[in-house]
Amino acid sequence: MLYLKVKRIIDIILSALGLIILSPLFLILIIAIKGDSPGPIFFKQKRIGIYKKPFNILKFRTMRLDTPKDTPTHLLENPDQWITKVGKFLRKTSLDELPQIINILKGEMSIIGPRPALWNQYDLIAERDKYGANDVPAGLTGWAQINGRDELEIEVKSKLDGEYAKNISFMMDIRCFFGTFLSILRSDGVVEGGTGVISQSNSKPKETVKK
Repeated sequence: MLYLKVKRIIDIILSALGLIILSPLFLILIIAIKGDSPGPIFFKQKRIGIYKKPFNILKFRTMRLDTPKDTPTHLLENPDQWITKVGKFLRKTSLDELPQIINILKGEMSIIGPRPALWNQYDLIAERDKYGANDVPAGLTGWAQINGRDELEIEVKSKLDGEYAKNISFMMDIRCFFGTFLSILRSDGVVEGGTGVISQSNSKPKETVKK
């Protein structure tokens, strides 16, 4: 598809500009993270990109080093005790996602597209296969994110991702881009410890979440 090539050029230009323009903010957040708690600045997590190709997504670290490993936030007892003070702010404002600009510049993600699933979110990956949503670049934000974000059931979320894949275009990306800002300002659909759930009729576990 021709637009995917155009989309990649747009991603390169905007992500490069973003890194330059946001470098002062990056520096402030890096200092805040290091001053708040010991540990690395970034958190890496294995995710699934276009054509189900795995890559390591980057985020600003929002949790303490002694947080139980490989445990979804929603399965932790009193999740708030593991999230740092700065981390709570980063999550609420979605600023913890900013390092993904690097993923975009590298070509592992796009600015707009379905949010990349964790490598072990087999239910979400399978649902997206039904709608062709695994055949477009994963994104920093997307159609599902401005239509419910964390509170969506996986079946609904996958359908929305499929709608994006079917109607992918410059205008669709513009709608998602500006819709994201409105969604963040309203904190729509943000549920701590989850990026989607499976309907009650499905016995599979909830999605694993970010740290």
